[in-house]
Amino acid sequence: MPERIYRGRFAPSPSGPLHFGSLVAAVGSYLDARSQGGEWLVRMEDVDTPRNVPGAAEDILATLEAFGFEWDGPVLWQSRRHAAYGEALARLQAAGLAYGCACSRKEIADSASRPAIDGGLAYPGTCRHGLPVGRSVRAWRLRVGDDETAFTDRLQGRLVQQLERDVGDFVLLRADGLFAYQLAVTVDDEFQGITDIVRGADLLASTPRQIWLQRCLGFAEPRYAHLPVASNAAGEKLSKQTLAPALDPTQAAAELVRALRFLGQPAPDALAQALVAEVWAWAREHWRFAAIPRRASIPLAIPG
Repeated sequence: MPERIYRGRFAPSPSGPLHFGSLVAAVGSYLDARSQGGEWLVRMEDVDTPRNVPGAAEDILATLEAFGFEWDGPVLWQSRRHAAYGEALARLQAAGLAYGCACSRKEIADSASRPAIDGGLAYPGTCRHGLPVGRSVRAWRLRVGDDETAFTDRLQGRLVQQLERDVGDFVLLRADGLFAYQLAVTVDDEFQGITDIVRGADLLASTPRQIWLQRCLGFAEPRYAHLPVASNAAGEKLSKQTLAPALDPTQAAAELVRALRFLGQPAPDALAQALVAEVWAWAREHWRFAAIPRRASIPLAIPG
């Protein structure tokens, strides 16, 4: 049996600049990859074009470089991979696993009887057995089963979902003609040969959908580790929507030390005033995955 080669990735969305929460995910995925002699790839998840901020992608890459990150190979841009997503959708359609849906958001809201696991509404299956008379396809959905989809996360433990109950048949191609995140990320993970995914726990609930898609398409299933996300005093995840400040490259060493400590790594005070290369040298030598808190969220006081 061939030796397993670790290949991880960091996949920001260019909807705004990197903030401390983004840095935690980048540091955790980067050090997990390097500690196992693996590769670390960068992917720009810009498939949702209306959310993209002009210049944000270039700013993200410049920030990563200023913070001393070194990635392997070229950056993958989702906006340039529509053909690959279309091919995957066509395979699912040909296998009878994807179907056209005529429902609007209002119609789903009016007919859904239960919330979805991620806070939305579970699709009630209105178009699963065919479009209503006189209606046309707005979006394409993937059929899910009534059996359990389970996996064991390296940090958060075992997660089990019954997708039909907890999510419902989910969207692959949106009504606006854009491919959905779940399809794009699954296709890209297979294309890039990703073996290990280390990301924030805010994406934990969507992982069973990606695993279901992997099985439908015959893709390999990566290992997962969902890091605790940084939250503000109100318990909200740090994000552009919660006004998380952008990372300051002039404070790179101090911010890296802060991220390391957030992840349970006891970086010494002196490193905050050191060169960025010295911070990384310490981090590579002392990195302990086992020290990361087994929590989904950790409150953080935002400076300033």
